[in-house]
Amino acid sequence: MEHTISRRGLIGSVAGLSAGVVGASMLGESTLAAVTAPGRRASLRIAHLTDLHIQPERAAAEGVAACLRHVQAHASKPDLIITGGDTIMDSFEADEARTTTQWDLWSRVIRAECSLPVLSVVGNHDIWGWNKGKSRTRGSEARWGKKWVCEQFARDKTYASTERAGWRIILLDSTQVDKDDANGYDAFLDEEQFNWLDGELKSAGNTPVLIVSHIPILSVTVFHGIKPDNKGDLKVSGGLMHTDFERLRALFAKHRNVKLCLSGHMHLLDRCELDGVTYICGGAVSGGWWKGNHKTCQPGYGVTELRDDGTFTYEYLPYGWVAREK
Repeated sequence: MEHTISRRGLIGSVAGLSAGVVGASMLGESTLAAVTAPGRRASLRIAHLTDLHIQPERAAAEGVAACLRHVQAHASKPDLIITGGDTIMDSFEADEARTTTQWDLWSRVIRAECSLPVLSVVGNHDIWGWNKGKSRTRGSEARWGKKWVCEQFARDKTYASTERAGWRIILLDSTQVDKDDANGYDAFLDEEQFNWLDGELKSAGNTPVLIVSHIPILSVTVFHGIKPDNKGDLKVSGGLMHTDFERLRALFAKHRNVKLCLSGHMHLLDRCELDGVTYICGGAVSGGWWKGNHKTCQPGYGVTELRDDGTFTYEYLPYGWVAREK
C-alpha cells in the first residue's frame, strides 16, 4: 500500500500558520541565494553535493571528478563537503557484484580527486538489497541493507552529528522500510532516531543547527509533474517527502536553534521557509541521472556559508557538465 500526502492534507496543515509557506519556489536558474545582511562573518563554508549516482556508464565517475575539481577551485575553497545521499547509482535492486563496482568507483574518485573532509548522508539507492527479488539477496548477507553503506562511510549508525565552527551539523537517515511493502521504502525517522534527534537538539542549547537529510523534510518539488486524481487532489508518495513532517515541524518549534535543512532526492532545486526554518532541496550532481538536466535543473551542487551569528547564505552552482553517451 502506498503512503501518500495529499495536497489538501499538507497545505491544510500549514495554511493556518501566521506565515504559511514563504518564498517557496522551484527554479531552473543557476543560483538560489538566501539573502544575509552584509558584514556578517562566515564561520564555515560547506559544499553540498547530493545525488551523485556514480556508475560505470555515461562517464559518471568523470562527472563526479569534474564536480569535485570545481568545488576545490573556488577562491574561497569550502572547508567541508557533505554528500547528500544516493552516492551510487543504485544498490537497492543491484546484486553484490554491481554494488561492489559502484562503491569501488566512488572510493577511487574520492581518493584521487578530493582533498577536503567529507561527511555523508545515506540515500535510498545506497541501501543494498532491500528489493530481494531484483538484487537476488536473502537478507542474511553480512553487508545487506544499510550495513554496507555504514562500512563505506566508516560509521556504526546511518545517522550522526558533529560540531563545526559554532554550528551543530546533524546527518539524518530518511529511508525506512515501507510497512506495507518490504521491497519499498518511505521517508520518516524511526523512534530510536527521532528520540536521538530530540536529544541532539536539546543538548545543542543555543548553538545553531544544520540538518541534512536525503529525502526532503519539506519541499515544493514533490508536486512537480503530479497530476490531480479523480477527486482533484495532488497525492505525494511517502517516498518523496517525509511522512512525519508535522512531527518534525513540532520538534523544531520546540527547539528554535534549527536554522537550515538541506536535502536532495528530487534532483530539483527549491527553497521553503516555515516557522523560522529554511528548507532547501539542493538539485543533483548527476542532473538527470547523467543524461543531462533534470527538467529545469542543471547538474550542480550547493555552497552554504554558515555565519557565526546563526545566519547563512546559499548558492546553487552548475559545474558545466555535458552529458555523454558512454
